[in-house]
Amino acid sequence: MRKLIILAFSILALSGCNKDFQGLHMDGSEYNYTYNEKYTEYGENPFIKVSDEPTSTFAIDADGGAYANMRRYAHLGQKPPVAAVRIEEYINYFNFDYPDPSDENVSINSETSVCPWNSDNFLMRIGLKGKSLNERPPSNFVFLMDVSGSMNSPDKLGILKKGFSTFVDQLTDDDRVAIVTYAGAAAVLLQSTSGSEKRDIKNAIDELGAGGSTAGAQGIITAYEIAEENFITSGNNRIILGSDGDFNVGPSSTDELVELIEEKRDSGIFLTVIGVGGGNLNDGMMEQIANNGNGNYEYIDKAEQLDKVFIHEYDKFFTVAKDAKIQLEFDLESVDSYRLIGYENRVLENEDFENDSTDAGEIGASQCITALYEIIPASNPGTNLASMEFRYKKPDESSSRLLSENISFSPQPFAESSENMRFAVSVAALGLMLKESEYKGKLDYPMILEWAEDAVSYDPFGFKNEFIDIIKKVD
Repeated sequence: MRKLIILAFSILALSGCNKDFQGLHMDGSEYNYTYNEKYTEYGENPFIKVSDEPTSTFAIDADGGAYANMRRYAHLGQKPPVAAVRIEEYINYFNFDYPDPSDENVSINSETSVCPWNSDNFLMRIGLKGKSLNERPPSNFVFLMDVSGSMNSPDKLGILKKGFSTFVDQLTDDDRVAIVTYAGAAAVLLQSTSGSEKRDIKNAIDELGAGGSTAGAQGIITAYEIAEENFITSGNNRIILGSDGDFNVGPSSTDELVELIEEKRDSGIFLTVIGVGGGNLNDGMMEQIANNGNGNYEYIDKAEQLDKVFIHEYDKFFTVAKDAKIQLEFDLESVDSYRLIGYENRVLENEDFENDSTDAGEIGASQCITALYEIIPASNPGTNLASMEFRYKKPDESSSRLLSENISFSPQPFAESSENMRFAVSVAALGLMLKESEYKGKLDYPMILEWAEDAVSYDPFGFKNEFIDIIKKVD
């Protein structure tokens, strides 16, 4: 019987049925699967010959959900489904010691080193950091809470209620909060209320209970209506959606919901999506509506993650750069081929770079964004590696700003590269292992552990040291 089960799941995987399917896990001698969790497999970016296409363009990604979801699996003694691994979200979960911007809302830095899993190649790191806030603008928040039957558990509605109560403690008297719920239909639980009325807001959160089907689209529409009614000009207007993504009433497919969100994203209202729970988690859908709604996607796997999202990184709820995208032109003299690590679902057409109507990514205040390229050098490389351009819009502007930088070809030995480089590479390397990447070279877990342990001196909240424990659990 056991062999038949293994064979059946092998056939499903080989037939392509795992595109939105949580695959088979092995935990000791038991084979477990959570067939209702949905992930989207984007594959991997290939190496591209510079002689064929010297230009690479992509939208930045500010999400961290995939990393926290992986940590959930690691604590269960399992590895995540391959489709659940989005390497850019692993890296961008972390804070790096990047310089603060001076004149712009975003700073840029870059670095190159030898690739530690293939010493014939090189790695290029691009680092961005959003400016810090001297003073937070007044905010108009709408909490959009999924209270359908599937949310009736401590790791779903229970942890969301605790998180949103924590969030309320950060509010000022100039802020406002409304609460919209949805199950079989949408309802306004709390009209927009001053942040000075914290007890009233928390009482409304405490009253939340779960039951019924899930009309997610109607909840989204109602939340935008409330946000628009209370819009603060030159302020921060944001919907925060908490759900497992199990929408089943009205428009509920990813394409339908993305289309709905796209209609709203020019309203000046940003979107944060908070995923919770397991078993029926629709990760693929929630990540996509966040990407297409001028927002970001986070996942709450444990109580400590609430502090990260709602306290330590509260300023990420304030966007300082929207529609942020990067374009690199590699030097044919120096580079034979290049590969963008991660960002598979954020790659843009080259002509989209100068098109200000093209949706891209958002950067929150003080937030760090990192991208890595693996480079196959030309036989006799010159001194220039690539020219880089970065475009973004300020939150209340419709025209993009252009920043440019030349990246020289001066790779260091990996061991002598910065801590920023070594830690980012260790996180990306874990992603390559979990994605069972064809590009992982000679990687192994002890190698990744060694790099991470030697690159954690900048760790303001302890996330990097926790990563070391995660490596050990996965190994």
